[in-house]
Amino acid sequence: MTAQTPPPALTCDVLVVGSGAGGLSAAIVAKKHGLDVLVVEKEEYFGGTTAFSGGVLWIPGNHLARAAGVQDSREAARTYLQNETGAFFDERAVDALLEHGPEMLEFFERETEVRFVPTLYPDYHPTLPGGVDIGRSVLAAPYDIRRLGKDMARLRPPLETITFIGMMFNSSNADLKHFFRATRSPTSFAYVARRLATHFKELLLYRRGINVTSGNALAARLAKSALDLGIPIHTRTPASELLLEDGRVIGALVRGPQGLQRIEARRGVVLACGGFSQDLARIHRAYPHLRHGGEHLSPVPAGNSGDGLYLAESVGGKAELRFPEAAAWMPVSRVPLGRGRHGVFPHLLDRYKPGVIGVLRDGRRFTNESDSYHDVGAALIRACAGQRETAMWLVCDRITMARYGLGYAKPSPMPLRPLLRSGYLLKGATLAELALRAGIDPQGLEGTVRQYNLGAERGVDNEFGRGGTSFNRYLADPEHKPNPCVAPVASGPFYAVKVIMGDLGTFDGLRTSLEGEVLGESGAPIPGLYAVGNDRASVMGGNYPGAGITLGPIMTFGYLTGRHLARAEAQRPATRYREAV
Repeated sequence: MTAQTPPPALTCDVLVVGSGAGGLSAAIVAKKHGLDVLVVEKEEYFGGTTAFSGGVLWIPGNHLARAAGVQDSREAARTYLQNETGAFFDERAVDALLEHGPEMLEFFERETEVRFVPTLYPDYHPTLPGGVDIGRSVLAAPYDIRRLGKDMARLRPPLETITFIGMMFNSSNADLKHFFRATRSPTSFAYVARRLATHFKELLLYRRGINVTSGNALAARLAKSALDLGIPIHTRTPASELLLEDGRVIGALVRGPQGLQRIEARRGVVLACGGFSQDLARIHRAYPHLRHGGEHLSPVPAGNSGDGLYLAESVGGKAELRFPEAAAWMPVSRVPLGRGRHGVFPHLLDRYKPGVIGVLRDGRRFTNESDSYHDVGAALIRACAGQRETAMWLVCDRITMARYGLGYAKPSPMPLRPLLRSGYLLKGATLAELALRAGIDPQGLEGTVRQYNLGAERGVDNEFGRGGTSFNRYLADPEHKPNPCVAPVASGPFYAVKVIMGDLGTFDGLRTSLEGEVLGESGAPIPGLYAVGNDRASVMGGNYPGAGITLGPIMTFGYLTGRHLARAEAQRPATRYREAV
């Protein structure tokens, strides 16, 4: 193609830019309503951040909870969200989520390959008005990705650091409890042996685990549903420019394996690029610990670099940094993987276990370690405000390490020596020796552990009340009495892992209408332009009320955007999608 030759044009009704849960939800719903839909994805895999996630959706009043006899009400959920979002409570958006969320779940289970199972997750703040101990979170059902056929190779693999030689675990506590008890329970040992045998067989036959769980299962189910409907998903095809005609977005320029291509979209372009977690310039403005010179390490895909926001801003869209917490915080550690590579380990489970505490460089605890990852992250940012470093150290003793592991270090009988050699895991015969190796104040750590152990011997956290809510206890060890979250740190040698800040996705994003139309500076919609997923500002207002408060709204508003596109007046005579990119 010469410089003067225009790129060949394709046409469709809806062009979706991004292939996570938000983009695929909108695409599937629009297609089910009779529209021609095309999905482009900049990376080599489809699935987006969804494929790395826990695959949990927060949907109050869902049909799975009702079938299990769970008592809840829309009024209670609304009260809870009003308390959680505070000054950022968006009445219309919250009401739309509560009204259409259950409807969305039933639609996807009825019309597509997507299936969910109930969970026992409590809300993250169940003692607040409107909070509940069970029923609002559902989980994507496991999936055999062989059903994707040749497209199995294009499904984003799960996050490497939270698998065991590629084997995935469910986000629910039920699966993992057997692995933690494998050396103490014949039943759990047999369960683990069966799981490992199945997984090794899968690796031998397919070079990857094929029975996937959590967000990988959700991404696979959504992609399979889209592909079965005839929606093309073109990977390695980033959008580089939006096309405008008389003030309306009419498509985009994309660059695929065959070069530059013009795609015209009669109904609209949907931005579903995953937010800006990997956009260094924007997160340095948005994240307070980075403004002070601290470190940040996000486990979300590298492709989440703010493309959707930049595309929208290029045609008058507005992406504001306005929430008190710009992202869903996740404490993480940097894992050496060899050959110069490193991975990111999200500390989702270890903080809840009895005998694990978190301390700052002065050796002091600063929060309830068994609160949600977002709450612990926000507390860490506050505790280190004004300092160049935002970091904590998770500390435990020999008994706790053998029973539960710590971070990427697995429990007994898995070896610790490689992680000790790499410096990921630190060890000391005494607390003072551990502190010196970690760069922690020895006297501060010894004093903290001494004070903590006074109550921990009786299962009490005198300083932060750890174990005081159903959520604290949910991911702890129910067999440890009297408090599943609290045990002494007493039996050397002692271990520590350094933890820094990361995120699971951004909360700030583009201003949109309820249906996802991107709004300009005047507050009026930009014709033909929509945003879903983390490209759209979160309805949660920068807070994290429960498991699945990202994916639940993402799929609900993706569902509403798809329906809105189907109702939108066609701007051009209908023609069919003609050729592959």
